[in-house]
Amino acid sequence: MTGSPPWSDAVPAEWWERLAARLIEALVFGVFYYILFVALWAVFRTVGLVEVFDGRLPGVFAWLLAGLGYTVYDWTAHSMGGRTFGKAIMKIRLEPGGLRRCALLKRSLIYPGAVMVMGIPVVNVLAGIFVFGVGILILIDKPLQRGPHDRLAGTLVTKDLR
Repeated sequence: MTGSPPWSDAVPAEWWERLAARLIEALVFGVFYYILFVALWAVFRTVGLVEVFDGRLPGVFAWLLAGLGYTVYDWTAHSMGGRTFGKAIMKIRLEPGGLRRCALLKRSLIYPGAVMVMGIPVVNVLAGIFVFGVGILILIDKPLQRGPHDRLAGTLVTKDLR
């Protein structure tokens, strides 16, 4: 055994390819969030809870539910096919093949899991800084460009040259 990682021949995805994949997914996520927000605002208004926490309650729940949905989607997509629809469009994927679901769950809880707390005042700023920090760490990790979520799961985002 040489000790080389299972992706030693793989070509790492560029940072901008990873960013574009996440932005594509964020468009769908954003629509889902706003639909949830409007629905929850209507429900909370109907039961008289819209003013609780200065009217922030619908937003907190919308971020929590949409973020949880995005996290579950990210985990499921990577577990089943090694990529999300954003990665498929950008022709990149998560390596190595045969990914462990437990490791991928940790990866998804770290990023994009931080989105779940974006509706909570003050915590949202910390979550935003964390997500920004993950992006910076991907940029400075040369040559593989792995973020902390990739390192925890033992994964690498690569170009899909098939």
